[in-house]
Amino acid sequence: MSRIGNAIVQIGPGVEVSNTSGAVVVKGPKGELSMNIDPTISMEIENEVVNFKRKSEVKRVKALHGLTRALFANMVKGVTEGWTKRLELVGVGYRAQSSGEKLNLSVGFSHPVEINAPVGIQFEVTDNIKITVSGIDKNLVGQVAANIRAVRPPEPYKGKGIRYVGEYIKRKAGKAGKVGAGAPK
Repeated sequence: MSRIGNAIVQIGPGVEVSNTSGAVVVKGPKGELSMNIDPTISMEIENEVVNFKRKSEVKRVKALHGLTRALFANMVKGVTEGWTKRLELVGVGYRAQSSGEKLNLSVGFSHPVEINAPVGIQFEVTDNIKITVSGIDKNLVGQVAANIRAVRPPEPYKGKGIRYVGEYIKRKAGKAGKVGAGAPK
């Protein structure tokens, strides 16, 4: 029994859901998202509540049951509240600038790194070291944030790099110091 798949999804005011031949479209105050549903999963909409049912007990269908419900719930939250990921730059001289749809990063390379925002993604930079990636599609927001982090991932010795806010970086000790040039080994 899928606990996630059997949970209902509340649709708030101002959200419209339409299901036509396996394609679900969710419209809300922030935008519109759509996804295809597997034919083995049925969707029932009644009184601002959406419930998902599976048509068989095959392992693959059971897995899709919970996945479909979770993706749909993420779509509803995205068109009402939106999704955000926050990153921070740690390092001397590391800074970020947002100019329109572009994010410029100075993170220790000989050149600035420029990242273009995909459609539906906004960048916001505060204090030159904190980046907020926001949008309505949870998957796209997470992927763009991961791409930004991949420009300069945090290193384990000094902790310099781009990290998520609140991310813990396991630190390593450096090299052991040498005893001396003429000391016996």
